Amino acid sequence: MKLEVCNYSGYKIYPGHGKRYIRLDGKCFYFLDKKCERSFLMKRNPRKISWTVLYRRKHKKGSVEEVTKKRTRRNVKFQRSIQGATWENIQAKRNQKPEVRKAQREQAIRAAKDKIRQKKEVKKLTKVQQQPSKSKAPNKQKGGKTTGRVGGKR
Repeated sequence: MKLEVCNYSGYKIYPGHGKRYIRLDGKCFYFLDKKCERSFLMKRNPRKISWTVLYRRKHKKGSVEEVTKKRTRRNVKFQRSIQGATWENIQAKRNQKPEVRKAQREQAIRAAKDKIRQKKEVKKLTKVQQQPSKSKAPNKQKGGKTTGRVGGKR
């Protein structure tokens, strides 16, 4: 026993029931009853007709029984080490007293500043060695306007 499905309503069509409609282009449509056929021929959208399967599916009607409870995946917390530091090192640093951490931070900042200062000094020395001192020649003054000009454009 082969069951067809109505092209409009989406309901099952049992043998001996329904109507087959074949369009001029050769496409075959099965309809449950005259109501479905007429609605199809009037080009009514089955998604807007409240009794069709398409409408019920679109508006999530009657799917409460079918929906099974979704199982959510729990994320497992996992502590990883960061680049060079192991997890134990990170924990040890975290558990240090704030004063000790502050002192270490200040020391690191001081060291970085000293390094920058030394680089600047080296740069200055090399710059001085590269440029031999030039004796300054007296600046020549440009010849200004000697006489006042009188007249128009030409």
